[in-house]
Amino acid sequence: MELSTLQGQPASILGLAGQQSIDAATVLLAFEAGINYFFFYNLESENFLGGLKSLLLTNREQVLVATGSENRDIQSLRLYLDSVRYRLDVEQVDVFFIEYVSPGDDMAQVQALLDELYSWKDKGLVRYVGVTTHNRAIALEMIERHQCNVLMHRYNMAHRQAEQNVLPAAQKASIPVVAFTCTRWGTLLKGHHNWHGKLPTAADCYRYTLNHPGVRLALTAPKTRQQLEENLAVLQAPQIEAEEVAKWHSYGNLIYGNGQDAFDTQWV
Repeated sequence: MELSTLQGQPASILGLAGQQSIDAATVLLAFEAGINYFFFYNLESENFLGGLKSLLLTNREQVLVATGSENRDIQSLRLYLDSVRYRLDVEQVDVFFIEYVSPGDDMAQVQALLDELYSWKDKGLVRYVGVTTHNRAIALEMIERHQCNVLMHRYNMAHRQAEQNVLPAAQKASIPVVAFTCTRWGTLLKGHHNWHGKLPTAADCYRYTLNHPGVRLALTAPKTRQQLEENLAVLQAPQIEAEEVAKWHSYGNLIYGNGQDAFDTQWV
């Protein structure tokens, strides 16, 4: 399955995630540079949503609107979907995710939520049913049982375990993967006391993530216009050399550590 706009254009390899500090002009800059996938977790990023709404007024068929919810109550999901459609003045949301499915979830409840989303798809309220998870076992189950159209999953220089089974399985099943936490919440940009080489830029992190053929799109969440402009270079030069991949493997191993030193490394 290919992620595409209503007009049939493929999704850009970078997607812009909403941030409180991103203004309307920055949203337009991203679109004009070639980004057509816009994601937001909630309706709190007012400036971002204002820019996205303005963009949709004249370019609805060229834009993918993606959002979702951690809520496990069907009625609350319906209310959120209606709020998104009203806020952006759109009839249809392109991608809607059940977010952060984890081992603590009741999987029967998750399945009921997915069934609800597929009913929305049948009604034309959404175009793609998505799931986000940090957990590889859950991601693999979602892929193998074809429970979602799109998977959003963590993958970066430090967290590479998805290469073992999740990404190959997604490729085989033709389920596009949206990679998030590509900079590992910024920690990949900060260095390590045992690393004496050049540090990766955010663009390096996105190039690394996109280098895997199982990744369809990488989410970028810049906090400033300047950061976005730097990251946009990936659209024009997405390739990365094999030597650089090997270098970032070594660096990622240092950043990951023993896997027990921070909250995010405990999500397996």
